[in-house]
Amino acid sequence: MSSNLLKNKGEGVFNDDFLLSNDFAKQLYHDYASKMPIIDYHNHLNPEMVANDEKFSSITQLWLQGDHYKWRALRANGVNEKFITGESSDWEKFEKWAATVPQTLRNPLFHWTHLELKNPFGIQEYLNPENAKEVFNECNKQLSEKYSVKKLLSNFNVQVICTTDDPTDNLEFHSIQAESEDGIAMYPTFRCDRLLAIDSAQEYKTYLIKLGESSGVKISKFEDLLQAMENRHQYFHSKGTRLSDVGFGNFPVSIPNEKDADSVFTKFLKNSDLTSLEVDQFKSYVLHFIGILNHKRGWVQQLHVGPLRNNNSRGQREVGADGGFDSMGDGDQMLGMSRLLDALDSKNQLAKTIAYNLNPANNDSFATMLGNFNDGTVVGKMQFGSGWWFLDQKSGMEAQMQSLSNMGLLSRFVGMLTDSRSFVSFSRHEYFRRILCNLLGVDMANGEIPTDVKWVGKMVQDICYNNAKNYFDFTCKKEAVTLAV
Repeated sequence: MSSNLLKNKGEGVFNDDFLLSNDFAKQLYHDYASKMPIIDYHNHLNPEMVANDEKFSSITQLWLQGDHYKWRALRANGVNEKFITGESSDWEKFEKWAATVPQTLRNPLFHWTHLELKNPFGIQEYLNPENAKEVFNECNKQLSEKYSVKKLLSNFNVQVICTTDDPTDNLEFHSIQAESEDGIAMYPTFRCDRLLAIDSAQEYKTYLIKLGESSGVKISKFEDLLQAMENRHQYFHSKGTRLSDVGFGNFPVSIPNEKDADSVFTKFLKNSDLTSLEVDQFKSYVLHFIGILNHKRGWVQQLHVGPLRNNNSRGQREVGADGGFDSMGDGDQMLGMSRLLDALDSKNQLAKTIAYNLNPANNDSFATMLGNFNDGTVVGKMQFGSGWWFLDQKSGMEAQMQSLSNMGLLSRFVGMLTDSRSFVSFSRHEYFRRILCNLLGVDMANGEIPTDVKWVGKMVQDICYNNAKNYFDFTCKKEAVTLAV
């Protein structure tokens, strides 16, 4: 790069010690965290692109396509939608992003953008309109010459990726990847949101047809729905799945009851309108039933809780779902969470669970609620998940780790994930690891924890990699990671 803009020469935010405020933090990161492999156990990557080892036509396709974080920033900067999700050229969209980046100071996008330019592209300049064309051309050149999807994954030392897959998916691309010998393991995740969506009547009826076809069950009564879910859960298990996932705004508060759910589903099939209580009763039992299946097959269940979705109806109509029109919700969570977990635990059917909170006001509540259901059978059985979505930034990650430290065992934490659609977002693992090391390094400097770097460094490596590897029953063989049978 030949730009006259500020370059990283050891000073500034993106030097090797970025976010590391003292010598303890630097030693923990450089000697213990930085070289650990990545198990990315929750993301929204495209399995077909992985299996086919696809290449990108431009940095815009890799970097801006589907990234609602960046879309929100572009809109806030006054950029017309045609340069965001519209039909403008890749260069025009990148140019608008380059003009927006200087305005993102103190937003995590400023950090993520430059971490992702530095790795994998080796670009150590701050992106802005003056060097936009040069950066665009350099990234495109590297994407053309050296970086396919799998080479990007290898560059970040990724061993495992767990994608997010609807129960009706046939998982053909996971099967293709399972036969590869590239050392990258890709496993499906049983994503259950649409199984709950009985409050969207017409869409749910259409989905039931698709579910019936994929499961080999004609769904004409509640028992059929449960059998269809069982069949698809078993199919996913046969394809290597060991995780389920579900996202929703608020936990249903009804105590799970099969008879109530059956009655609601029967009413639904008769085209009768459902009350809010009936919808709650149905969702409560379906979540409970999926939890039973997860325990039966030894899976980990993930609960993503708290978004208020599709607030901008015009934006949703024009752009579609996941367009950047969702927000942090403020609904009550604890009563419903308690009832679901207790209903499963009371019959010894509570699987290993990771719960992700979207509202920082609930951090301590989540951490304490999950702690109620550790039972000594599994190390770190109940996990307070990493800062998620609007909270996967510095203050959000620190707050989550502070709550976990105060209410539970940070040392048993399974660490970070990308939750992303981008193949360069693995820099978020680096971001997390730097924040973790600095948090511990500051404690060491303050005399709040031992200054034994080897001891604390082992804890860092556990959080970055080892805990996840053990929690999900992954075993390594050569460079590949496979699921223990």
